[in-house]
Amino acid sequence: MGIFDKIREGLKKTRDNISGQITQMVNSFTKIDEELFEELEELLVMADVGVNTAERICDTLRARVKERGITDPNEIMGLLEEVVTEMIDGDNALHLDTQPSVILVIGVNGVGKTTTIGKIASRLKKEGKSVILGAADTFRAAAIEQLEVWADRAGVPIIKHAEGADPAAVVFDTISAAKARHCDVVICDTAGRLHNKKNLMDELAKISRIIDKSLPGCSKEVLLVLDATTGQNAVNQARVFKEAAGLTGIVLTKLDGTAKGGVVLAIREDLGLPVKFIGVGEQVDDLQPFDPDAFANALFDNERDDTPVFAEDRAAAQLEEQRQEEEVLQEQEQAGEDALEGEELFQQLEERPLTEEGLLSDIDAMLEESRAEEPQEEPQPEKKKRRFWPFGRKRDEE
Repeated sequence: MGIFDKIREGLKKTRDNISGQITQMVNSFTKIDEELFEELEELLVMADVGVNTAERICDTLRARVKERGITDPNEIMGLLEEVVTEMIDGDNALHLDTQPSVILVIGVNGVGKTTTIGKIASRLKKEGKSVILGAADTFRAAAIEQLEVWADRAGVPIIKHAEGADPAAVVFDTISAAKARHCDVVICDTAGRLHNKKNLMDELAKISRIIDKSLPGCSKEVLLVLDATTGQNAVNQARVFKEAAGLTGIVLTKLDGTAKGGVVLAIREDLGLPVKFIGVGEQVDDLQPFDPDAFANALFDNERDDTPVFAEDRAAAQLEEQRQEEEVLQEQEQAGEDALEGEELFQQLEERPLTEEGLLSDIDAMLEESRAEEPQEEPQPEKKKRRFWPFGRKRDEE
């Protein structure tokens, strides 16, 4: 599978969510008017593009439609792809011009930070660069062990200290080892915490001072790893980390498992941060350098989908979803009816004068009366009958 096919396959859910729904909407119009742009903006917002970005996209589309005299709604999709490509274009390459160069990788726990480091290391090694890893996330339990596993897979050395050690000391030792071994790239893991912004800023500032002092003038990338499945929450994380860490780029993971890939546009447009890599699968080579043209082409290329997302197929999918929802509602209604019958039964018990001798016969009579009103089913001797007793107790009767 080629690079474009990997990206295209990984973006299927996002493509269905953005391009598929927009195409269906556009096809319902016979002319380009303000209602079309309003519906388009709404769909973009729902696809996690973000309110501000959606407004800018639609404003740009309005201007170009007017400038070019476009009247056919079918031309909107091509125009939208053009605008999106321009929006996400930028300096998406890693700048590793010195020996050694340094990559700091940051991000909250659970976004795939350690996995991303291993995949970047493997990619750089395949490109002929010598890489060394620094396990500077000494805060999270098992972080060092997980990075060791990826170092073994990539076939690169790793520098580590004990859990709870000073992260800046780990970075210093990693840089020293890199200079001694003439490594091309140093990749350092960092603590994935965001709950205390001041501590994060202090820790990263200390690490930066160590790098600047040990390698003055070196190329340095500070990459934030974000989980694409979190949608707009990822944008909020990026905003805080940008203020605290001086980011140079974004790595967006788990794009293959979400329909929220529109967050790429929000990150680029709202925060001005380039996306350096995208994760479109679990394999090592599924972490791909971000190519704006390939991304936009894959996002809007519906023609080769095995399962089209329009017309009958989309309608069938919606019917199936509706059927499943109705089944759930029926189960909930049935559970409510059963609970109501139970309440009525106990209410009758409270209203009847019960004696110790007549207690069982009264309950049995009410149960028989209730059963008579229900459709009869085939007896199933292997199951036990459940007899209700007062005070919320149940007893089995063989």
